[in-house]
Amino acid sequence: MTQRTLIQGGTIYSVDPDIGELLRGDVLVENDTIVAVGEHIPATEARIIDASGQIVLPGLIDTHRHLWQAALRQIAADWTLTQYIDHMLLELGPRFTPHDVYVAELLGAIEAIDAGVTTVMDWAHIMRSPDHADEAVRGLRESGIRAVFGYGNPGGPPAEWYARDVRRVADRYFSSDSGLVTFALASMGPEFGAVEDTVTDLELARELGIRASMHVGVGALGNRRSITELHRRGLLGPDLIYVHCNTCNDAELRLIAESGGHASISPRVEMQMGHGYPATGRLRAAGVAPSLSIDVVSGVGGSVFAEMRGTLEAERGWQHHAALSRGETLPELTITTKDVVRMATIEGARTLGLESKVGSLTPGKQADIILLNTERPNLSPVNSVSAAITLADNENVDTVFIAGRMVKRGGRIVERDLRPLRDDAHASRDRLLKAWVGPPSRP
Repeated sequence: MTQRTLIQGGTIYSVDPDIGELLRGDVLVENDTIVAVGEHIPATEARIIDASGQIVLPGLIDTHRHLWQAALRQIAADWTLTQYIDHMLLELGPRFTPHDVYVAELLGAIEAIDAGVTTVMDWAHIMRSPDHADEAVRGLRESGIRAVFGYGNPGGPPAEWYARDVRRVADRYFSSDSGLVTFALASMGPEFGAVEDTVTDLELARELGIRASMHVGVGALGNRRSITELHRRGLLGPDLIYVHCNTCNDAELRLIAESGGHASISPRVEMQMGHGYPATGRLRAAGVAPSLSIDVVSGVGGSVFAEMRGTLEAERGWQHHAALSRGETLPELTITTKDVVRMATIEGARTLGLESKVGSLTPGKQADIILLNTERPNLSPVNSVSAAITLADNENVDTVFIAGRMVKRGGRIVERDLRPLRDDAHASRDRLLKAWVGPPSRP
């Protein structure tokens, strides 16, 4: 039986150049698919969603988020990259049981949904056993989010069972890519381990026909010239996602562009932890349209709206600084609110290889749609739709659809009692931090 939903009377921000923006328009959904977008669509046997006073846009897409850290939120808010590696990856990471991973994945995915994120790449470099992987997938599936599960090694030489278990997970859970949760490899990359380990990861990902994501250009580690080395070995390609890229040089960014590769940036974490200045403008100049990611939910929180603002502020600040250093002023801004909304939607979809499914309000695509309440004091009245989107925050996310299913309405997650999950998250947090000394106090 066909289920029809008509989202009626909202301001449409489609991110589809053929549709554009509609001051007042409708979106018709049948089952899990957008079938029409227009100024007026007849309400024929459809459930009506009143979108007056709201912006209707595609769900936000995060291309690199460590969901497994969700129960330890805020703990890394004052950490540098070195402190993060020491405390989160080397001290706390080994304490995670499979159940801790399940709880965090579920909690982190629901946090994302609540914030208007309908698709996330879960960069899960916490796979300490096959059971950890099974519980991570279970948490993602139970959440109802659209996700790319990035199976990741927690660091150091891969365990002897690692590659075998990647194949097991691919066969057991991802024999088809038709589900909401699909598969990728989260490789630590040549800056955090031996180049030969990265080569093995890329060969495995290509054997399975999945994307691989890796951290590159991270602080002083970027001096290893990872992209140059991978290019020398003939390993670059359109199936690779390069996370951060801060200290990659311009020639390496051009190599990414020429090979059809993708970039995922996290300006807030990068500026806090010392990855180097965000590469946003240099990537764009090289011909790479970056996507956005939260990265460390234990440090900066899960708002992609905040990430859009951070991206704008960092790049605009750098461009102004560069101009003033030359004794000049900028005649106009070189990055706009429309640019970062694209990074958070269609460019995110391209990065994950999902642009035929999501990323814009285009008939034939999946109905991953969010409605932003513009009648709250922080947005009313709206004078620029793209600017309003970037200035919104989680409080404005009124309604969320994923594959046509309503998962948030009236500002509240639906069909789920969050109290047991909160209790589980507190218990997980308490166990993980029990007897943990933490970083030394400042003198």
